[in-house]
Amino acid sequence: MLKRCFSFCKTGKHSRVCTIVGSQWGDEGKGKLVDILAENFDVVARYNGGANAGHTVIVDGKKFGFHLLPCGVLYQKTQNIIGNGVVLHLPSLFEEIKQVEDAGYECRNRIFISDRAHLVTSVHLEADGAQETSRGDKSIGTTKKGIGPTYMTKMMRSGLRVGDLRHWESFKEKYHRLADFFEKAYEFKVDREKEIDEFGTYKEQIQSMITDSIWKVNQDLQEGKRLICEGANALMLDIDFGSYPYVTSSSTGTAGVMSGLGIPPNKLETVIGVVKAYTTRVGAGPFPTEVLGEVGDHIQNVGKEYGVTTGRKRRCGWLDLNVVKYTSMINGYTSINITKLDVLDQLEEIQIAVGYKLHGKKLQSMPSNLEDLSQVEVEYETLKGWKSDITQCKQWKDLPPEAKAYLDRISQILGLPVTWVGTGPTRENMLLNPNYS
Repeated sequence: MLKRCFSFCKTGKHSRVCTIVGSQWGDEGKGKLVDILAENFDVVARYNGGANAGHTVIVDGKKFGFHLLPCGVLYQKTQNIIGNGVVLHLPSLFEEIKQVEDAGYECRNRIFISDRAHLVTSVHLEADGAQETSRGDKSIGTTKKGIGPTYMTKMMRSGLRVGDLRHWESFKEKYHRLADFFEKAYEFKVDREKEIDEFGTYKEQIQSMITDSIWKVNQDLQEGKRLICEGANALMLDIDFGSYPYVTSSSTGTAGVMSGLGIPPNKLETVIGVVKAYTTRVGAGPFPTEVLGEVGDHIQNVGKEYGVTTGRKRRCGWLDLNVVKYTSMINGYTSINITKLDVLDQLEEIQIAVGYKLHGKKLQSMPSNLEDLSQVEVEYETLKGWKSDITQCKQWKDLPPEAKAYLDRISQILGLPVTWVGTGPTRENMLLNPNYS
């Protein structure tokens, strides 16, 4: 009986608390698995990041791009929490709400916003652009969505929080102090009165959504409700564990669940690492398995590797299991979800990176600095491609033997079960491994 319950937890389908995290440099397709699982969960809670991240979900031919809204909004019974670890740009939030409502989904009474979440202002947006410009040819590729400066003011203890909107006069004083600091530091001006007026409008619209999310999420668990913890970005973009400084400004892994939602660590039952069948990166920074030329272009074009948030092309390369082993060590994956396997359909041969060497010595983990990461020698294994269209596969057993061999080898190297595999863009293109169903 214990063995059966453990196998259930690996898929997330029967967990009380399931966490979905990115295992590479982001853009793995986390939103699709969250969307599929959310049908049988009571609450979906976003715990980190801001409008710099994008989750794409396709339902009944309609494409939704979520940057702030949790992916549970498309199920009428599911509640959606924006946690205290999120930095919130209210104009973007209401654009997403409109997108959902225009598609025929009611959602406002199912959105709960933490009163401790920090607000992104036009001051932060201007500062983000100024910071990136000041770096010149050493820019780190920020999305210029104000994320870094907002987390900066959070750590400086001078930020604006959602709950501050309930104390209007105090909010305006804090806003002016924030603007004073950045305008002096970066020599720009914003239209303060215009933005204050906008916040005045937004505060009326979100009053019913503001909540003590720490209490709510723990009360939900106490009442037996089932929860998905939804992360943005991925562990290689984590502020502590990622390829610094080409990282985001938040805790993107399981540690972010505790700090971004206030959930005790002993509540996490299942952690599913989402792994793209190859590897992508956006922006600058060392990329050991990057593939240039015909194969790289093929993966980029077939995979439609363009950012949901920025539209920027993503750099593409072979699956790097040294990265996934590292992120699994930190996040504690109970299983993995391989996504976009169909992008590799037409390749004769497929390579997997299985390790790194630096100056002839095998590395046991990821280098902490860019200088070493840029010099690693990658060890590869080559597998045979399947040369067939797997988007038509309805069940795991329908996958070609070569595709199963690819998945089996990944599982063997990582020592983790592959419980889900994505074979196309829709909900129907996510296959469950029957060995863990």
